[in-house]
Amino acid sequence: MALGKYSRVDGRKSSNYCSTATIVVFVALCLVGVWMMTSTSVVPDQNSDVSSQGKKNDLSTQVTESKESYNGESNNTAGDASNPTDEGKSKQFEDNPGDLPEDATKGDALVSQEENHSNPQQTESTSEVKQEEKSTEQEEESTEQKEDAGDSKSETQSERETDNSDDKKEDGQYKVDDKDSEAGKKNENKSVGEDIEEGSDEKKTVENSAELNDKKDQEVDQGSDGKADGQKKDQSSNEAFTAGTQSDLLNETTTQNGAFLTQASESKNEKEMQKSSGSEIENSYLWKLCNSTAGPDYIPCLDNLEAIRNLRSTKHYEHRERHCPDNPPTCLVPLPEGYQRSIEWPTSREKIWYHNVPHTKLAEVKGHQNWVKVSGEYLTFPGGGTQFKHGALHYIDFIQQSIPEIAWGKRTRVILDVGCGVASFGGYLFERDVLTMSFAPKDEHEAQVQFALERGIPAISAVMGTKRLPFPSRVFDIVHCARCRVPWHIEGGKLLLELNRVLRPGGLFVWSATPVYQKLPEDVEIWEAMKKLTNAMCWELISKTKDRVNGVGIAVYRKPTSNECYEQRSKDDPPLCQGSDDPNAAWNVPLQACMHKAPVATSERGSQWPESWPARLSKSPYWLLSSQVGAYGKPAPEDFTADYEHWKHVVTNSYLTGMGINWSTVRNVMDMRAIYGGFAAALRDLNVWVMNIVSVDAPDTLPIIYERGLFGIYHDWCESFSTYPRSYDLVHADHLFSKIKTKCSLPALVAEVDRILRPEGKLIVRDRAEIITELESMLKSMHYEIRMTYSKDKEGLLCCQKTMWRPKDVETLTYAIA
Repeated sequence: MALGKYSRVDGRKSSNYCSTATIVVFVALCLVGVWMMTSTSVVPDQNSDVSSQGKKNDLSTQVTESKESYNGESNNTAGDASNPTDEGKSKQFEDNPGDLPEDATKGDALVSQEENHSNPQQTESTSEVKQEEKSTEQEEESTEQKEDAGDSKSETQSERETDNSDDKKEDGQYKVDDKDSEAGKKNENKSVGEDIEEGSDEKKTVENSAELNDKKDQEVDQGSDGKADGQKKDQSSNEAFTAGTQSDLLNETTTQNGAFLTQASESKNEKEMQKSSGSEIENSYLWKLCNSTAGPDYIPCLDNLEAIRNLRSTKHYEHRERHCPDNPPTCLVPLPEGYQRSIEWPTSREKIWYHNVPHTKLAEVKGHQNWVKVSGEYLTFPGGGTQFKHGALHYIDFIQQSIPEIAWGKRTRVILDVGCGVASFGGYLFERDVLTMSFAPKDEHEAQVQFALERGIPAISAVMGTKRLPFPSRVFDIVHCARCRVPWHIEGGKLLLELNRVLRPGGLFVWSATPVYQKLPEDVEIWEAMKKLTNAMCWELISKTKDRVNGVGIAVYRKPTSNECYEQRSKDDPPLCQGSDDPNAAWNVPLQACMHKAPVATSERGSQWPESWPARLSKSPYWLLSSQVGAYGKPAPEDFTADYEHWKHVVTNSYLTGMGINWSTVRNVMDMRAIYGGFAAALRDLNVWVMNIVSVDAPDTLPIIYERGLFGIYHDWCESFSTYPRSYDLVHADHLFSKIKTKCSLPALVAEVDRILRPEGKLIVRDRAEIITELESMLKSMHYEIRMTYSKDKEGLLCCQKTMWRPKDVETLTYAIA
């Protein structure tokens, strides 16, 4: 029993003969324990430093993007791009919440999560303290429960438990880092940057795709006649945004839309749920390729062959007018084989890629008149026309010499060119600071308007048939017609009276056609009929001259500025229109063979000639009265000025510098909801032109746009626009999609925007946050490159770029098949 008694080692009893051995063993174990603790304590600290450094570098890449991060590689080597003005105030997160709904920012639990995420070092420190406390508690429990164990065993066990605790902590940290890394790779196409100030819920997302960038770089290498450098600049910018840019976006957005709502960061689970939800939305849009007889040149409202076949008559060019399908198409128009990025302006005025508009009929028919010629892989435009074989510039100068008062680019600013051909006349008037609205029908002169647009010259597909042109009354300074072969004199002069409606009082009609200078019986007969009609319309023939170089004659008429002549006519033929007839009513309104009286009141639009260009651009029109309420609710002149100042700020501080857009690659621009034309006015110093659209159900502000020396057109966005596919480099929509969604198909409008936008063209949308989210999903499903999204106060901003992607599935449009 003694042996059993002294064999117990509990720290209180020991035998003399084993005390020395016990001490030696105890010291040895202590040394081993110290060595083990030292080795295990160093490794986690090193790993912790690496992990911490990785987190800091991860944060720095959230604003300034790199191609490596897009390829799914680690972005730990990126530099810090935080805003110096926000240093010490803003909190950046390792995990990116992506696009979160507003209600995802609510809840006390999320507030605590935000605090933890916003200070990752504090979170790690807290975790370490908890682990140490837990380890201490385990040691105390072990000592109390094992009172029968000796001191050496107890201390050794405590040391091992501490080591195990450290090992577990180290392993757990690695697992979290690995998950974060994997999540970052999975979310590379979601959002790559976020700058959120403490106490706010702002959300800014900047997105890109390395695959698309690489593809663009390859296409740029195939450049357009020395223009590759400018194109590469656009692509090499890679849409990098700084925190300062975000601040500018906030300022310019609040100018019009007021204070923005904010969004907070989300937890990982909620992010994954949002991502999953976004994927479901994205996959719900299944786009198909349009199969129609027109193929890559499909215009829905002009290629409705079924409706055209059912027309009772085509005598008045009814078959060239708009016949929109009942349900606008939601399919995407194919690209021509071999299509490549358009040549930049001004080189594009002289030549374009043949494969972009692969039509040669016009070159065969009009080649001798210097309209267009085929030259290898290019279509070239010598600058001529039927009436100016030796170039448009000489023709333009000849008109100025014949009519000095015309004063190109000063008194004369906005022109309507009827039957424009390939629009060389309008293309060269840009050198004189003149804007030309050119139009021609989609007829046997194959793709003439498409040539014009590809060259970077304004043009629309339209015809003078049975309906009024989609322009207000009294807005064009000059109407021009060069050999347009329009029978102005027939049916009571109905077509010429339509030009009288859109021509400004005191404006000029420039007509260069064979009846002006040739003596063939048919020409003489037409000239006599035109003389009789213009006299009855009170138009004054102020010049009739012969251009010896081109061998053509030009007749110039002036529209009266008063009603005196109308009242003195012996015959009321053509008659004056009824007082109830609104001359500004122009959407699907039948033509009438009558004239509207000239305005006489000094406050009435058209009673005075506008200010000379460019003064007229920024000055409120004289006929805008303070008693009138503007589109935004202020007195009209104040509304006009505030809108102009707003868009100058937006364009200067955001669009030109904050979106990474290389504006040297932008030429054709459309503003889908123009209001006063402030967006176009703010772009006046760039080499761009803007087609301003005023919706038919919006306040009629289009006359104001013309008064300030810009141009535009009425349109109903529930229908297709009368232009060829791939017409515009940039499309801008300010709070349009939310309005359209309440009345017609949003996917159809998105498909229409895709139709008119060129590959690699930009789309900028400002709208409600929920609309931006929906559009983003739709555009992603169309493989658009989302350059940036930004939302605040339920308002959002989206910038994206169209790619070359086209779907493989096909949808046959039976009404568009011959």
